Amino acid sequence: KVLSDSENGTVAAVAQASMPSVVAITTVSVQEIPSFFGYSSHQYKSASTGSGIIVGDNDDELLIATNNHVVDSTEQLYVQFIDGETVEAQVKGTDASADLAVVAVKLDTIANSTKQEICIARMGDSDSLKIGEPAIAIGNALGYGQSVTSGWISALNRSISTEDGEASGLIQTDAAINPGNSGGALLNMNGEVIGINAAKYADSQVEGMGYAIPISKAEPILEELMNRETRDKVEDSSKVGYMGVKAADLTTEAIQMYNMPAGAFITEVTEGGAADNAGIKKGDIIVKLDGQKVSGKDDLVDKLQYYEAGETIEVVISRANSGE
Repeated sequence: KVLSDSENGTVAAVAQASMPSVVAITTVSVQEIPSFFGYSSHQYKSASTGSGIIVGDNDDELLIATNNHVVDSTEQLYVQFIDGETVEAQVKGTDASADLAVVAVKLDTIANSTKQEICIARMGDSDSLKIGEPAIAIGNALGYGQSVTSGWISALNRSISTEDGEASGLIQTDAAINPGNSGGALLNMNGEVIGINAAKYADSQVEGMGYAIPISKAEPILEELMNRETRDKVEDSSKVGYMGVKAADLTTEAIQMYNMPAGAFITEVTEGGAADNAGIKKGDIIVKLDGQKVSGKDDLVDKLQYYEAGETIEVVISRANSGE
């Protein structure tokens, strides 16, 4: 819905127009807990919640933007729309370094009544934002369902340190952004998306400050992910693709000191394996797998679960040359 001039400027009107483009996301992951005596481990399923923004569609799918950390390592994925309808979804593509992902829902699984209720979000211009402008956050706060908070643009181009390293270029707002809000929309008073909320960047020592990834920074990444082929995880573990490498994560210090790119650092290559035959060597850094950025060892392993043994894919590496 496009807001009229008379509606612009009220939080209620923006919320009413924008909530149909925001979804709740539930993920189910399987975790292994070792037994007390260490002889065996038990598997149990844990659910977590987040949000997403409907950003487009194609002939077969509805496409939803969210944070990578919302869908990371999920076994099952569900999307709930504004009318309460819940459907299964798939991860279409991820960029862990930007903390962005695109989720796909098959159009033929969505009821016609739901299709009448939902809409594609309108994108704004985060490059033209000014400190002190109003901002509205919509998302599945705390997993209790959609809620709305409002505030102001507190700062722009913020850099903060997280467990995963440095995050830069963020929008800072005092609109409350809580767990579950991640992947939801930060909006201007025209009802346009100006940022994708990311609760993981919240500072536990500071009350009332949230962060969002600017939409101008996110859009080109999301466009690339939206155009990917949607893949299912390979269910038969004996058929999962294996490159024949051992990998490690690069430390932030190593990346900065030696000007290394983020990626999976290869510590060992199996002789005669796929990676060896392709010319990958110990010391190389895998930075892309089938067009998707690789942020580290776990990200590489997770991405390989979508490829069967025998498939041929393109891998981009970075290799030291004369110490550079």
